[in-house]
Amino acid sequence: MNFARSLWLRVETLHAVAYFGEETGDAARSLGINGFWSSYFGFRAAPMGPVEAGLVEAVFFNFAPSFVRRWVPSVWSVATPEKLVTTRREAAARSLQRLYPEIGGVAADVNAALEDAVARCRSAGRPLFSANRALTMPDDPVERLWQLCTSLREHRGDGHVAALTAKGLDGLEAHVLIALEGHGASAEDLQRTRGWTADDWSAAVDRCAARGWLRSDGTLSASAQQLRRDIEATTDRLANQPFDDVDTVSQERLLHNLTAAAVAVSNSGTIRYPNPIGLPAMSA
Repeated sequence: MNFARSLWLRVETLHAVAYFGEETGDAARSLGINGFWSSYFGFRAAPMGPVEAGLVEAVFFNFAPSFVRRWVPSVWSVATPEKLVTTRREAAARSLQRLYPEIGGVAADVNAALEDAVARCRSAGRPLFSANRALTMPDDPVERLWQLCTSLREHRGDGHVAALTAKGLDGLEAHVLIALEGHGASAEDLQRTRGWTADDWSAAVDRCAARGWLRSDGTLSASAQQLRRDIEATTDRLANQPFDDVDTVSQERLLHNLTAAAVAVSNSGTIRYPNPIGLPAMSA
């Protein structure tokens, strides 16, 4: 596994407590936000400010427009983006502290390196990353660690959207290919959690078949498998940009220092596997 993908596995695992940790749900309810999806869209979009649904659709990329519009912009009338940014970060830090009590030591070991990496990231074409990097950094080291992981996570995500778009895929077609690849969440899970209807999914399957990406038995063709490899390779290459000039020893040290915490979170039962974000379980 290359460095960019190894780092993503660790960073994404630490970031994901903001979706799956009980602290996030409790924090959302304390603000008067009820329901997972209202809090998801509010918390994740908040760094961009009180944006309209169209921008969230474009930046998040893979959700049905009608699904996004159920929650955005109405969530901003319940809590301001500024409040949501702070609340999410504090809740995520509490999750990390509960799941890995030594997380403060991890923050002490890695925050400087992660801050340097975030500073080196190119922001052009990366709206969600740029919004996260522009936030005022917290003084608390664990909150700071989570925010740095989140910024790098969104940097990779923006690059992934660019890679998909360059290959002519829309968000739903990307999910169809991932589901048919068979290494993660099922078609039913991806369809349900992204707000698409069965007819939407069927139409996307037909579009993929028309482009020669499916065999007659419904499995991925050789060209589709190569397409998936190319997209992931491009995503890794773009995500590696802030580390291109970092020596191998420093890269390995960063991975090592993040591993125990990520394994603890992964093994805690907090994150479900498989999951719609495509995150595999970690082992030591």
